[in-house]
Amino acid sequence: MKRHLLTICLVVLGLGALAVSASAQAAPAIAQDFFKINYFSNNGVSGAPDATVRIDNPGSPVNVPDSTGPQDLCAMIYVFDNDQQLTECCGCLVTPDGLRTLSVGKDLTSNPLTGVKSNNGVFKIVSAVPNNDPCDPTTGFELSPTVRAWASHVQNKVGTAYPITETEFSNATLSEAELEGNLIAQCFFAQRLGSGHGVCSCGTGD
Repeated sequence: MKRHLLTICLVVLGLGALAVSASAQAAPAIAQDFFKINYFSNNGVSGAPDATVRIDNPGSPVNVPDSTGPQDLCAMIYVFDNDQQLTECCGCLVTPDGLRTLSVGKDLTSNPLTGVKSNNGVFKIVSAVPNNDPCDPTTGFELSPTVRAWASHVQNKVGTAYPITETEFSNATLSEAELEGNLIAQCFFAQRLGSGHGVCSCGTGD
C-alpha cells in the first residue's frame, strides 16, 4: 500500500513539474522595441552607388508622462566602422507618421571622427523621448518605442553593377553597459573632443 501511495505521489509531482515547465515555456518573452541595428557595405567605393537609411515614427502611443497620444520621438544614431570604433553619431527628431531619409555617404559617414570614411560598418539606432537638443545622443535620455528604420545595401560588384538590397533594421537587446558605456560615452567623446568631426546629420524630411 505504501508503495502504491509513493508511486501516486511521484506521478503527481512529475505532472506538476511538467505543468510548471510547460507554463514557463509558453510564457511570452518581453521584447524590447527601442534598439535597432543594421549594416552598410561598399560605402564610397569607386563606381558604387550611395545607400539610404529611412526612419519612421509610426505614431503609436509612447511612454511619456501625461501623454494622451502619439508623440515626437528621437532616433539616436550611432555609426560604427567594422573595426568596432564609433565614427559618427547624431540625434534626429521624427514626428508621428513622419519619414526621415538619410544618405549613408553624405549624412552618416561623411564626417568621421578619424577623418577616414568607413566603407563597411554598422548602424545602431535607439528610440527615445526628446531631451535637450531636442535629440542629444551624448547624454542620458528616456528610452521609448517605436521608431522603425530600413536601410539599403550596396552588395559586392557583379559584372559591371553593384546590386542593391534593402532590409528593415533588426531588433536587438540593449544592455545598460551598451547604452551608457558604448554608445552615449563614445558619442560624448566624439562630439566634444572631435573638433567638429564625428557628428552625422539628419538628412531630409520628417
